[in-house]
Amino acid sequence: MAVKPKLLIVEDDEGLCSQYRWAFPACDVLIANTRQQAIALVKKENPPVAILDLGLPPDPDGVSEGFATLEDVQRLAPQTKVIVVTGNGARKVALKAVAIGAYDFCEKPVEIEVLRTIIERSLNLHRLEEENRRLAAAPARSPIERIVTASAGMLKVCRDVEKLATTNVPVLLLGESGTGKEALAAALHELGPRAKQPFVAINCGAIPENLLESELFGHERGAFTGAVKQTIGKIESAHKGTLFLDEIGDLPHPLQVKLLRFLQDQIVERIGGRQKIQVDVRIVSATNASLEDKIAQGLFREDLFYRMNAVTVRIPPLRDRGGDVTLLANFFLTRFNQEFGRNIRGFTEAANAALMAHQWPGNVRELENRMKRAVVMAERRMIDAVDLELAEAEVGPPDLDLRAARLRAEREVLQIALARSNHTLSVAARLLGISRPTLYGLLQAHGLETDPGKLAEPADTAADTETAS
Repeated sequence: MAVKPKLLIVEDDEGLCSQYRWAFPACDVLIANTRQQAIALVKKENPPVAILDLGLPPDPDGVSEGFATLEDVQRLAPQTKVIVVTGNGARKVALKAVAIGAYDFCEKPVEIEVLRTIIERSLNLHRLEEENRRLAAAPARSPIERIVTASAGMLKVCRDVEKLATTNVPVLLLGESGTGKEALAAALHELGPRAKQPFVAINCGAIPENLLESELFGHERGAFTGAVKQTIGKIESAHKGTLFLDEIGDLPHPLQVKLLRFLQDQIVERIGGRQKIQVDVRIVSATNASLEDKIAQGLFREDLFYRMNAVTVRIPPLRDRGGDVTLLANFFLTRFNQEFGRNIRGFTEAANAALMAHQWPGNVRELENRMKRAVVMAERRMIDAVDLELAEAEVGPPDLDLRAARLRAEREVLQIALARSNHTLSVAARLLGISRPTLYGLLQAHGLETDPGKLAEPADTAADTETAS
């Protein structure tokens, strides 16, 4: 027999309490007549939903006790969805309650059918959030811990990086600024046989041309004015490890010749030195520019281009990664809540709409920075579009169709489970608590893609155990 969800009623009117008891047979109704009783029940039962009358004793004609109760519930059980009930004509008060964290409101006289719909919506949202938290707490299956994604395109990039990590071929990462090129470069190093050796990164566009040669190749004492001691270059310091050349498209033409020579024989000569130094370095490079265009303009050597991009990995921008904006926003919300000691509960409808409407020219880095500012500066329990410094998108009336809401929630949970399991169906099914045939049917119903190689997994228990291990 299914366990009924708990519904806390905080109301001092006994007649209305009796009406609530029979009006919601699908819920286990808990009654509290005062703030103190409500606090005790919240601590004991942790109800997913609460209906709160703002006019509670000893202030039945005001709202002070009701707002104090709302704040207590938010502090003790921030995941509880609170539906406030106000007297007729007190809409401003209700909106204020929503602004500080209530889920929704209902005016007296209460229409039971309307309240049932609000309760059902809040229960569905609570279930979805609980499932998201459970999946987020599950051990990450993806080998690239710093990449958070449920996008099929980005997951393919992660799998490609995992395969390339075991080889020694040069890799060129192509993607816009802020897409995670350095994180992927570090993963190419950390997942391969050079993991215990140095990972050295240098931004070719951030260092003046007259200093870049010395940074890369090093110099001997007295090689030029100011060279008071011998200095080891980045290439030499990456011996046995990986050298990451970020923004390689900005490398000056004279240094392109010298870098090409190094790539051909893995030998460096420090500025002012005559000794040839043999090094063993894997090269990973990245750029947000079109190297083909630079070659056509005579700004980049074609032979260097072909030497560096034995394998090219193209990283999709955030705007092309579907629901990753929401997934990453919640990831950063959890991280910055912990880092800054905040208790921001989520996003308003306007914030969610603004997140999805924004084009994210700065990609994941822009989203991270906006979320950090929002968590630090938000004055309410819910992040709004203004906290993210985003223009509010047009938001239509909420879709109250319960079947559509369930389908949306189901699809989102499926996407998160696939991401957490690296698209391994046996692991995703275990996270969701369903069988693999059921999961496969749900994926087909929602039109979700997964790795064809994972679909062919053996169905026996032994295979499941091996995958999980």
